[in-house]
Amino acid sequence: MFIGHWSAAFVAAAHSRAPRLGTLAIGAQLVDIAFFAFAMVGIEHFRFVPGATASNWLMLDSAPYTHSLLGGLAFAAALAVLVWLADCDRTAALIAALVVLSHWLLDFVVHRPDLTLAGAPPMLGLGLWNAPLIEKPLELALTFGALAFYVSKRRPRPVPVAVLAVVLLAVQAIDWFGPRSTDAGPSASLTAIAAYLVIAALCAWVARSATVSGDRA
Repeated sequence: MFIGHWSAAFVAAAHSRAPRLGTLAIGAQLVDIAFFAFAMVGIEHFRFVPGATASNWLMLDSAPYTHSLLGGLAFAAALAVLVWLADCDRTAALIAALVVLSHWLLDFVVHRPDLTLAGAPPMLGLGLWNAPLIEKPLELALTFGALAFYVSKRRPRPVPVAVLAVVLLAVQAIDWFGPRSTDAGPSASLTAIAAYLVIAALCAWVARSATVSGDRA
């Protein structure tokens, strides 16, 4: 799952008391941002192994803090606290937490068994990446169905939405069909983090153009 993670942010941002869409976009990928940052300093580890799954070469060798359910809950709680401090709104905080937690649940569907409940076996993952004819249409349907739902509720201007949609398609196409490398060094982590931040910035732009009141940008 890559762009599909943002589906949770789009759906959640349609709620009138949701945090900013840019904030939710960060929340949807918060554990991956942390994961790649941790990998750069040697706290967690990953490799790209040809054939690891039919759709994705990623192998998590050690990710107890970001790709365990317990870790996901901790990141969810952390973002919820920040949102509550900023907005003093428990509903907004809960929505933010659920978006963060959705990351582990979506990963559980697609990952090979490399996720955990609390950083130790059993290793979990349904492995839908090994069924690309199912996973790829599902990811596109989740992402753009959720984006369409957000647009129907908040009615942002079409140009920011179109730019966001094109960028989402482009990064997913690169992930699926672009040249693959087994380099799991810092450049791979920085590229991933940069992609997450660019898309979060585009999400914030979309939200600022919304014509329906209630979205906090």
